[in-house]
Amino acid sequence: MAHSLTRLIGKLIKVETRELPAFAASFAFVFILMAAYYVLRPVRDAMASDWSDAELSWLWTLNFFISAGAVLIYGAVVTRSAPRRLVPGVYVFFAATFVLFYAGTRVLTDTRLLDQAFYVWVSFFALFHVSVFWSFMAERFSSEQSRRLFAPIGAGASIGAVLGPTVPLLFGERLGVYNLLLLAAVMLCLILPLIFYLERDSAAAGRHGGDDGGPIGGRFVDGFIDLLGHRFLLAIALFILLYTLMSTFVYFELKNVLAEFDRAARTRYWGGMDLAVNTLAILTALFATGRIATRLGLAVTLALVPALLVVGWLTVAIAPGVGLLVALQIIRRAGNYAVTKPGREMLFTAVGRETRFKTKPVIDIVVYRGGDVFASWVYTALAQGVGLGLGALAAVAAAIAALWMGVGIFLGRRFDRDRASLPEAATEGVTT
Repeated sequence: MAHSLTRLIGKLIKVETRELPAFAASFAFVFILMAAYYVLRPVRDAMASDWSDAELSWLWTLNFFISAGAVLIYGAVVTRSAPRRLVPGVYVFFAATFVLFYAGTRVLTDTRLLDQAFYVWVSFFALFHVSVFWSFMAERFSSEQSRRLFAPIGAGASIGAVLGPTVPLLFGERLGVYNLLLLAAVMLCLILPLIFYLERDSAAAGRHGGDDGGPIGGRFVDGFIDLLGHRFLLAIALFILLYTLMSTFVYFELKNVLAEFDRAARTRYWGGMDLAVNTLAILTALFATGRIATRLGLAVTLALVPALLVVGWLTVAIAPGVGLLVALQIIRRAGNYAVTKPGREMLFTAVGRETRFKTKPVIDIVVYRGGDVFASWVYTALAQGVGLGLGALAAVAAAIAALWMGVGIFLGRRFDRDRASLPEAATEGVTT
């Protein structure tokens, strides 16, 4: 029975028998990680409707500067730390911060500033925790393995993101909103044994590129310098920037629509939307994305969702409506989780570990949040200053999606054609 189940799994998701233990551990790792984040996400998003567009834009601006400073500090830690200590340390640190936020709610009577600080911190955590995870995965698996395994592993994130929102959705009022912070902190600690297992498994098989597991070394600013020195990395940064520009528009529209509801209702609404997004993403990630990447190439993988969104935004521009906006948000996020993000993470299997652990967070966090800041102020200017409606904003988003598609095609073709010349090109990863 067990052998038949293993063969069935291998046939459905293209994982080899010898890869199953590491695959299962990686799947469980990201499942727990994303479930913890999605316990926190509805709590964060429910707070946003208490603030004006300008206040939220200032918070996003603050988040950008905090993220840039935190990435610089992280770069200094990376130079002195081996990944086997760095990765678990990151998650223990975040768990401790959420305990401190909970303690603050017990002490303060007016939590407005604490809520804003929490909003900024969870927004930083939202990108940082997953960036570190995929850096870790790029160390564990080769480029060939990533085409087959990254999307099914990413399905663990979608499943975790389905179950995570059910906690605030079903039990938020009973547990209390702030008690969810303690639950998320405990969940982050549960991933530590999985990290240690993957480290031992990788050490037994031989580390990626023959690395001895020592400190990464270099300077704390190397990630920023590396980004500016390579066209391939700059193209990845532009790919993410265009995504953030487009997605920010729909986030602000939804935020404004939900302003009429109370905090608990908003929490349930955002939780329900997260549930729909991640349910849609699971089957695609498990059974379709790996086949798209291996048979059609990475260019198609990276361009697929942007192409769909060009059509979607043009539809909204022609026939503006809240229902279409919500549907587009669900499709956009599900496509990103199931197709675009696994494809983007495959790009980092062909670069060196210093690029993975130093430059990747700069791209994933600083560039992403810089795009948030720029897009938030552009949206505020267009919506409140110029007075554009949903239809006109959708036309702008369609143009951004078209450019995003073009950058995806460039990245995929460059990766497939010219891997050896990519920055700090590394040898094939460990075969677990």
